[in-house]
Amino acid sequence: MRTRTIAVILTAAIGLGLLTGRFVLPGRSARATPSAKPGTTASSPSSSSSPSWPGTRSPAPKPAGGPVKDGNLLAAAEFRTVGFGKPLYVVDRIGDGRYANAACAGEKTLGETVGGPGAYFRGFVTARDTDRDDPTLAVDVKDQAAREVVADAGVPTLAQNYAERLLLEEVACQTEPAGHWVYGPTHTIEVAPGIAASWMGSYRGDLNTTGAAPRGKEPCGGIALLHSGSHYGVLEIDACLDTAAMTRIARAAVTRL
Repeated sequence: MRTRTIAVILTAAIGLGLLTGRFVLPGRSARATPSAKPGTTASSPSSSSSPSWPGTRSPAPKPAGGPVKDGNLLAAAEFRTVGFGKPLYVVDRIGDGRYANAACAGEKTLGETVGGPGAYFRGFVTARDTDRDDPTLAVDVKDQAAREVVADAGVPTLAQNYAERLLLEEVACQTEPAGHWVYGPTHTIEVAPGIAASWMGSYRGDLNTTGAAPRGKEPCGGIALLHSGSHYGVLEIDACLDTAAMTRIARAAVTRL
């Protein structure tokens, strides 16, 4: 009788421990709803990763599905992990609007190219002065650190198609006349089946002397195209991040997607 009681207690304890580990969630931005106003400073936890114990591995992320929510977008804290030290204000909105680099790909809205008007826009800015028509954009371009646009295509095959089309549109910016800013080669990050990001670094015009990105030089920000399950997105990085930082940010973004 005594032995049986001890066994029951141990079984219950192990079950509670498993449940506790399973439901530990990654850190999130302090903003709880997409209606937050410009000037709200995002929280900056020391890490956005779930804690792990020696000898254990975190479960692989699963492809996304369903409506895009606040937690599917990049958190401001990720920029601290790559050395971006300025305070960031996070501003969200839902709808449609222009995206990516109009100087190369042409000024278009997401609805005009692939999806509909229900995209989730998130701006990361270093000043509270934002565009009246689109608060995810800083009035002064130097105050824009990044901007993410994410939407749900409904089914994974369509989301993958959208992400590939958006990537092909930006690939054209890898070849520009000498003196014009240019994107570097495409880097692909495969996090898990159905979850991948492709990013290209940005190079100033004075570094473009041959019509393409210079070899052996670090980029200064860039763009990432994201796909996870039925979600897809575009992440523009205006902050001057190098290869290692761009890779980490792109991976973090598509993992949350």
